[in-house]
Amino acid sequence: MNLKNSVALITGASSGIGAAIALAFAKNGCHVVINYNKNEAGAQKTAGLCKAHGVKTLIQQADVSKDTGCKMLVDAALKEFGQLHVLINNAGTTKFCEHQKLDGLDKQDFLDIYATNTVGAFQMTRAAQTALGEQPVAHIINMASIAAITGVGSSIAYAASKGALVTMTLSLARVLGPRIRVNAICPGFVQGEWLEKGIGKENYEKMLAGIQSIAPLKDTATAERVAQTAVGLITGMDWTTGETIIVDGGAHLHTAPLRR
Repeated sequence: MNLKNSVALITGASSGIGAAIALAFAKNGCHVVINYNKNEAGAQKTAGLCKAHGVKTLIQQADVSKDTGCKMLVDAALKEFGQLHVLINNAGTTKFCEHQKLDGLDKQDFLDIYATNTVGAFQMTRAAQTALGEQPVAHIINMASIAAITGVGSSIAYAASKGALVTMTLSLARVLGPRIRVNAICPGFVQGEWLEKGIGKENYEKMLAGIQSIAPLKDTATAERVAQTAVGLITGMDWTTGETIIVDGGAHLHTAPLRR
């Protein structure tokens, strides 16, 4: 599929991976719907960067954990552009809690995290299904995490929500074919301000150095590298659906040496 003159809706596009994907798509001539929940200034900045590449943008506030917000977001995109080719389910949330501290999470934490990370992606897919299905080829990309594969991450609740998102990707790929392709991307440690704030500068630098030392490619994911993968899935992998792509420089391949 060619992104030029296509329309993509990216949830959580005011910063980080979502903003990087919006910009990467714009560089490929794709018009973008930039969703945000609270960070309007970030959404405006993303839109400005995208417009510099000659594409049209729409900034739209919506909380994807609310079904009404998902429907409104798709309706706004269709009102502005009349069609939709790509949906990127990127909006996500977490609660930072060490995995050993089981008392640090409660039922509501799980429900809140699932509401955005898993249910939100489902609701967005359902809202966009008809519009995407009108295209000869359309793509949905669910932004999961290495946490879905390895059970690591900011909290057990977060890892569980991303694992559910990967499983849901398989189900949706089966039922939305043949026109709509559904895949997941699992970034590993993503360099950037969000993670540094979440775990603290000292822990961030220690983890970054450690992962860089074991990864076969000697570096970790960045928002721009994840965006590059999203572009590749859409522009070069039309016959791929139901797949999970890990973007971590190969760090997941590392195994500790055996001790005898």
